[in-house]
Amino acid sequence: MKIAYDAKRMYYNHRGLGNYSRDVLRLMTTYAPENEYVLFAKPTDKYSFPDATTIAPKGIWKAMPSLWRSWGCVRSLEGADVYHGLSGEIPFGIKPPTKTVVTVHDAIFLRYPELYSPTYRRLFAHKVQYACDHANKIIAISEQTKQDIIDFFHVDESKIQVIYQGCNNIFRQQVPEAVLADVKRRYELPEAFILIVGAIEPRKNLANLIRAVAAGRLDVPVFALGSPSKYAETCAQIARELDVELRYLHNVPFADFPAVYKAATVLAYPSLFEGFGIPILEAMCVGVPVVTSIGSCFAETGGDAALYADPKEPEDIAKQLQAVLSDSVLRQSMISKGHLQAEKFTDEKVAHNLIRMYAEL
Repeated sequence: MKIAYDAKRMYYNHRGLGNYSRDVLRLMTTYAPENEYVLFAKPTDKYSFPDATTIAPKGIWKAMPSLWRSWGCVRSLEGADVYHGLSGEIPFGIKPPTKTVVTVHDAIFLRYPELYSPTYRRLFAHKVQYACDHANKIIAISEQTKQDIIDFFHVDESKIQVIYQGCNNIFRQQVPEAVLADVKRRYELPEAFILIVGAIEPRKNLANLIRAVAAGRLDVPVFALGSPSKYAETCAQIARELDVELRYLHNVPFADFPAVYKAATVLAYPSLFEGFGIPILEAMCVGVPVVTSIGSCFAETGGDAALYADPKEPEDIAKQLQAVLSDSVLRQSMISKGHLQAEKFTDEKVAHNLIRMYAEL
């Protein structure tokens, strides 16, 4: 089977969508190496994919890479059995015999329109609607996303299949004590701290986590692992006003992530809304208790291993954090349950579901 992928985010996105894209390719080349894999994108030096062939725009298309990705690349799809749009889009005009799959991660840009520019919302809504209408099959990364696809894009439920994400397998490997000690030293991590991971933006709700620490008089610092942003500056000001110790971990190599998680006392993930919530899974794999939000997809990912709070109520977040910080028996129970919950999202299970979908197409 010849499978083609939209690889823009595989090469250029260093966060959730990029990790998902790279993981799909890793799983497929590992569990179905007999297939031929073709990536459509202009490559970069940041990532290399030796088990796949990359097709980049040529000639006049070099000056119009976005148009090539949305339309021009179709001319190079000859012989592909399946084209998989990994981030809510497929090119216009793909024709049989090539079958199409699109992964839709969430509809946050429609649920929280104030967080996005009007131009982005209109353009991406058009692209996702086209993909949902024309793809042979739609992958939703959670039941929550499946329902959002039905509600916002009016898709027949029979066309949608939920295939949960996994996480990078480095989080399932034991963190050696020497590595843990080195990471603690290099990032000056204390014995106890609250960790929050992800883009430092309003939806991730760092401000209310800071307010929760203040409201609960929790005598532990907050470490935020993510890239600099204007919202980070806002949160730093809130922390100063409330006398909460807040430290940012910027530009941390991905290889250090498991040890940073492992060093934490608890992962706080009070996001307002997500499509899946990968940091929850990453923390459970490493063995860190999780406090996250009620609603959205969070219970799908965290199961009975996590504690849940209203993300709009700092006092509620504080109550759940205090429970984890003060009760070692609860902590150990959450860690044990977390390992069991993480087994629902193993490489084998995710790969099997993808392989089966492609074969059915």
